[in-house]
Amino acid sequence: MKPNDTALRKRTQISKANRTMFIWIAAASALVGFAIVIAIFLGQKLVFNEKVLLQKNKTISVLNADNKVVADLKTQVQVLDTNTDLASVKANDSDQTIQVILDALPSDANSLALGASLQNKLLAGVAGLTIESLQVDPVVGIESLTSSTGSAIPTSTAGTGTASESQITFRFAVSGNPDALKQALTNLERSIRTIDITNLQIENQGASQIMTVQGRAFYEPAKNVVLYDKVVKP
Repeated sequence: MKPNDTALRKRTQISKANRTMFIWIAAASALVGFAIVIAIFLGQKLVFNEKVLLQKNKTISVLNADNKVVADLKTQVQVLDTNTDLASVKANDSDQTIQVILDALPSDANSLALGASLQNKLLAGVAGLTIESLQVDPVVGIESLTSSTGSAIPTSTAGTGTASESQITFRFAVSGNPDALKQALTNLERSIRTIDITNLQIENQGASQIMTVQGRAFYEPAKNVVLYDKVVKP
């Protein structure tokens, strides 16, 4: 055999071996790449499942905690329903006793109802008392879009129900003898509504006295309990 033929055969064998090695390396690389992709996918799936389980556990925890206090809450409501002090101030005999608490702290900012209560129930029935003036301020952002100074506020603040908005301010001036003025203050104190007197002035005017009162009443915005679906993103 000629030397050239031997060298040519060796180069052919080497070239074939190289092609075979390349094919094996390419196949192994493809398998490794596929395995890495599968591992990443499974890892992301595992993390996502953990997120879903975490949210489910939170929901279960909240429901369990709420269920534990249901019995105590029912007992407390039943005790309030037998409270004689609350029963004595019911607006209607047919109302449940617990209704007194709801009346004392209404869920909406109804300044007109407060004004009517002050004028017709707390002040008008006092003998020897004359109502000189009465003003109840609409709640800014809920019943009115402007403050008492006339400056406009953004409409997006309406109904937010923050602590500073959960009150209705009022002012009135009444005249009469000292006993009448004292009875008016007593009526405010005995009112079902929670009333806080912030400023009080009494001035003598001839044979009678004029009492100017500034105060505030409160309300508690209603709470909505809503079940909703939460989307957990991967």
